[in-house]
Amino acid sequence: MKLRSFAGLVLQVAILVALIAAFFMRTPQVSGPSMEPRIVSGEIVLINTLAYRFQPPQRGQIVAFRHADNGTAELYIKRVIGLPGDRVRIDRGTVYVDGAALSEPYVRFPDTRSFPEVTVPPAELYVLGDNRANSEDSRFFGPVPETALVGRALAGIWPIKDLGAL
Repeated sequence: MKLRSFAGLVLQVAILVALIAAFFMRTPQVSGPSMEPRIVSGEIVLINTLAYRFQPPQRGQIVAFRHADNGTAELYIKRVIGLPGDRVRIDRGTVYVDGAALSEPYVRFPDTRSFPEVTVPPAELYVLGDNRANSEDSRFFGPVPETALVGRALAGIWPIKDLGAL
């Protein structure tokens, strides 16, 4: 009798996990090298769609958002660099937030270009790809409205060799 009740509990938990995943998680496949080497093109990433309903995005988090490109809204995955009210400037590849150089150990493919200072508007975020030399991001299309956020990227789930937290 105990084995049957344990099996029933396992089944109930599995169904609950499947329902939560179905309604509050997304698994898009990444297209393009903009987040390399952390996230590579073709990798499938787990996105938590509830993350920003309870707390605001934080600098350094990797977010998924919708961006209208050529008339169609595509899903982009980038790293949060600037929060509302921050002054973001890029000088020969070095990112400055409110005048202080940002430590970015995740950037392996830097870009040596400079971009003028931008003050991030309320309810918007300044996002950059980790592969700065090959990323379309806030340097080109400006800050992203928080309303465009789909969720927070949590982990790479496929291929298996890329399994792990972001």
